[in-house]
Amino acid sequence: MNTVSLFDLTGKVAVVTGGGDGIGKGCCEILAGAGASVVVSDLSVEKAQTTADEIVRAGGEAVATACNVLNENDLTALIEFTVKTYCTVNILVNNAGLGGGGRENPFKIDRAYVERIYAINVFAPWQLCKLAVPYMQESGYGSIINITSMSSVNNEPDMAIYGSSKAALNHMASNLAFDYGPMGVRINNVAPGATNTQALASVLTPELKEKMLERTPIKRLGDVSDIAGAVLYFAAPVSAWVSGQVLMVNGGGVQTLD
Repeated sequence: MNTVSLFDLTGKVAVVTGGGDGIGKGCCEILAGAGASVVVSDLSVEKAQTTADEIVRAGGEAVATACNVLNENDLTALIEFTVKTYCTVNILVNNAGLGGGGRENPFKIDRAYVERIYAINVFAPWQLCKLAVPYMQESGYGSIINITSMSSVNNEPDMAIYGSSKAALNHMASNLAFDYGPMGVRINNVAPGATNTQALASVLTPELKEKMLERTPIKRLGDVSDIAGAVLYFAAPVSAWVSGQVLMVNGGGVQTLD
């Protein structure tokens, strides 16, 4: 068994949404480091271009494009751009997401908010899967990784819409595995616990961090590289017989905002 080849993505084409910073950027970097050509998409094309430029300077292959995942035309354009640039799609990382942070008071949010969260966190990944899977089938290699959240299984206040949208993403993947498997395409989810990103920094206090670590056997919060490593596992041939799964990357514990 050649260990290196099990993680080799040479010749593969990866699309990452929300690749301009945070977990998305980490995913772009690790996939490029494993040999994939990466399409970095983000609402901010400037952020996407910065990620792509850094990958190229490090010796990898990447291009940048803007994509608002709320815009169905943008989703179509993202896959078309990828195929025009690299001829196919092999790996899709649905990372772009919105919501959470303990800010969803059920008496203060409205239907428009709920629809927006579900559009970004559920519909956009589903639509990109629908667009990308035929190319994956044609190429003979396909892996989809959705970035979900520990909030999909946690119970905490003011998180009902975000948490339920991520739970829907989990259940959607476990069912789509049956649709995509015969086509030679795998689909799995990575559920980060509390990870050191700008989003976490916006709500984290020293007191909250201390409480989180009390319930975390590995006594630190997650780093972007921890999540990106799980994404690489699902993207690479090493996980060729794994589909429909959710991998919790959380230091062995539970981190909540309450």
